[in-house]
Amino acid sequence: MQQTDNIDWKHTDRDKRLFHQMKTKNSGKLTFIWTEEHLNPMTMTSSKGNPGGNQTILDVFVLVGFSYLNELQILLFVVLLVIYLLTLMGNLLIILLIKLSPSLHTPMYFFLVNLSFVEICFTSSVVPQLLAHLLVEEKTISIAACAAGVYVFTIMGLTQCCLLTAMAYDRYVAICHPLHYTTIMSGRVCALLVGAAWAAGILVEVPLIMWIFSLPFCGSNHIQHFFCDIPPMLNMACADTSQIKAVGLMGLVLFTLCPFLLILLSYIHIISTILKLPSAEGRRKAFSTCSCHLTVVTVSYVTGLITYVKPKFGSTTQSDLLISLLNTIIYPVLNPIIYALRNKEVKGALRKTLQKSTFYCHWRN
Repeated sequence: MQQTDNIDWKHTDRDKRLFHQMKTKNSGKLTFIWTEEHLNPMTMTSSKGNPGGNQTILDVFVLVGFSYLNELQILLFVVLLVIYLLTLMGNLLIILLIKLSPSLHTPMYFFLVNLSFVEICFTSSVVPQLLAHLLVEEKTISIAACAAGVYVFTIMGLTQCCLLTAMAYDRYVAICHPLHYTTIMSGRVCALLVGAAWAAGILVEVPLIMWIFSLPFCGSNHIQHFFCDIPPMLNMACADTSQIKAVGLMGLVLFTLCPFLLILLSYIHIISTILKLPSAEGRRKAFSTCSCHLTVVTVSYVTGLITYVKPKFGSTTQSDLLISLLNTIIYPVLNPIIYALRNKEVKGALRKTLQKSTFYCHWRN
């Protein structure tokens, strides 16, 4: 039989059923006739594309995650469940509070409503699956569910960057061009900025993720992570991923680094304008209007930088998982905390809403 390069044929019982042994009448030699199913590239293992791999993944992955914690997974479940509930309640509270308070119907809080919604979707694309896996021994996930999670996670992440940029522009106009603020930041302009943020997230990430999940995945189906993320998926692909990585890098530069530079440029102008104000009280009030946004931007980019731009040396699987928790679970809960504790307008609106609710309850009784 003619040798086939780079193919590692596995002689299992299933494989034996896929070919027939026949003796030719003329030569009497043993001939192997391989069926079409066995010659399908999706049902064989390529030792060149994945050295040492022993199977090809078709529809199921195993998210190893925090399996190494054993019994401590229950404790982690409780902690993450509390954080997740706080994230949901905090961001929903901000959305409802802004909707119910006419004093907060301004462009900045319109952007904040969208940001809170993004945070809910962002963390919900990861945490429920993680919580479920902490309670079971078999931490499997279908390729469809894996792809859906990556879609939501990446779209929300990119939309978040664009929304933070729009909020920085809003603060720039409010402080540097206060007399033209209502004209520049009209309702139509705010809607266009939010629409552009969502469009950028969808139009950039959807084709990229479709491209990634069109690849065949080889080797072990175990993913050393607690959710499906782009880097581990590319590592499992048994095809050339250089083009995908190049396109992904271009998207990262255009829609993550460029927004950061625009935010940085906005705050250079903002700080320059604030320092020119004559009174210390005026400078304090001007800076307080953008301190919450500046804090959120700092935390967002620092956690993202630590998660995805970290040195290879000295890192372990356990440390990488803990770092990923910062970006996917810890950061989303900080957004409502920052705006609730540091923003006087939000605290004032919350106080008035609670007073109205208390008065209404007393009146009903």
